[in-house]
Amino acid sequence: MKSAALQSSVINDLVLLSCVGLRPVLVHGGGPEINSWLLRLGHEPQFHNGLRVTDALTMEVVEMVLVGKVNKSLVSLINSAGGTAVGLCGKDARLLTARPTPDAAALGFVGEVARVDPGILRPILADGHIPVIASVAADENGQSYNVNADTAAGEIAAAMGAEKLILLTDVAGILEDRNDPDSLVKEIDISGIRKMVMEKKVAGGMIPKVNCCVRSLAQGVRTASIIDGRVPHSLLLEILTDEGAGTMITG
Repeated sequence: MKSAALQSSVINDLVLLSCVGLRPVLVHGGGPEINSWLLRLGHEPQFHNGLRVTDALTMEVVEMVLVGKVNKSLVSLINSAGGTAVGLCGKDARLLTARPTPDAAALGFVGEVARVDPGILRPILADGHIPVIASVAADENGQSYNVNADTAAGEIAAAMGAEKLILLTDVAGILEDRNDPDSLVKEIDISGIRKMVMEKKVAGGMIPKVNCCVRSLAQGVRTASIIDGRVPHSLLLEILTDEGAGTMITG
């Protein structure tokens, strides 16, 4: 989504899906934007096990960038493309309640999803709007947390009883051999993907993505896909064709 042309192509596809009767919910992070604002403030972004280390200053920047800037720019793009978008974050109507991760000492204000209340999304979808959700949430005491956007999407998909979870990435999908872009795994089940994680074929930033797919499938989502957002119309290919555009994980 870093390139404006790709962004607009994904948004157009999303609006098309909405127009033909699907009910998409868009959940986003905004890593590159957060990094660029942190660097402007002279604050070097830090990562631990693929997750952003979030101190108090970083949390403030994360919330301002995701909720104030990225969210509203996606809402504007959807509206310009002929859809009607409603921008939210996890705090709105207690959509997401966060708790600290077990690794809080290392990660700071990085949150896990403790609870999802999707009540606010149903009337928005019933009215034909597209909810756009920034992955920032608060705990019971109102403390803000940075929630991994893939994790947030998986938990919201499960709570909504979604048919399909799709994670849009900048890689081809899950590769049998990480150094061979032609070794794409097109379809795999939960036990197969767990075996790949144990064999260290899945590593780095792909691990939270895979874990979130497995969790959502275990909670009743029918299929979860990790697809290459750099491929034009990958969203349409994944939903409307047998071929797909990445890796589909099934229960």
